[in-house]
Amino acid sequence: MEACGASHYWARELIKLGHEVKLIAPVYVKPYVKRGKSDAADAEAICEAVSRPTMRFVEVKSPEQQAILSLHRARSLVVRQRTQTINALRGLLAEFGIVFAQGVGHAIRFAKRVSQGDALDLPPTAHDTIMDLGEQLLTLHGRVLWYGRKLTQASKSEPRIALLETIPGIGPITASAIVATIGGAEQFRCGRDFAAWLGLTPLNRSTGGKERLGRISKMGDRYIRNLMVVGMTSRIKQIKTAPERFDPWFSDILERKPAKLAAIAMANKTARIIWAVLTRNEPYRIRTV
Repeated sequence: MEACGASHYWARELIKLGHEVKLIAPVYVKPYVKRGKSDAADAEAICEAVSRPTMRFVEVKSPEQQAILSLHRARSLVVRQRTQTINALRGLLAEFGIVFAQGVGHAIRFAKRVSQGDALDLPPTAHDTIMDLGEQLLTLHGRVLWYGRKLTQASKSEPRIALLETIPGIGPITASAIVATIGGAEQFRCGRDFAAWLGLTPLNRSTGGKERLGRISKMGDRYIRNLMVVGMTSRIKQIKTAPERFDPWFSDILERKPAKLAAIAMANKTARIIWAVLTRNEPYRIRTV
């Protein structure tokens, strides 16, 4: 079947009936659709795709994995709503010459001051609007923290999440998202395949015997890729303050490349470490020279 909405549920039901179920990503089925869009054409394309010897399949997720993913999806939604509210506050206040520093923390502190009665030189209607948006921002921020706590609690019941948390730069949110999405990573042949699935490897446009590598492909799971890049960006700040505490490879790439590019490279290398930790079922150990 195509790995679409509710496909994991139906896959589990069919497995209970004794069937062997293979889920294929729609992007791998589309090239085999000859013409038009119909159920029959899609079924024929799936039959053709599944017969390919090098076809890649999606691992069927368990109810526990999907439960953790539901927390991630809800948290991601609330984070986007919080960002939208902050942008709305910033835009409306700018029309009255009021500006607060960038960052979620500054926006939350501003909303708390307003809710506690901090007077603003605004017309009554605008003041009520800002008060309401401030309360909404505080509520959304509280929901984000609640989802974070739930994810931390859920991660304690899964040994593989604890293994991933031994990797520097991987916290409970990133680790739980990875385990809930790929399980034990058995569907990937090597660490590079997992990094490529995340879209962290460069596009290969080689021709005429000349190797040409471009920007990263950005294929695969955008949510996990963003989490990993954010984690590596935070790690870069730590490396700059105390480079002697980190792998020389990280310090070397920071000297040669811009910070954003270095964060991508670090995320690429960390993805390969994640695959090794999951497939070997062993915690990460820092190499000593």
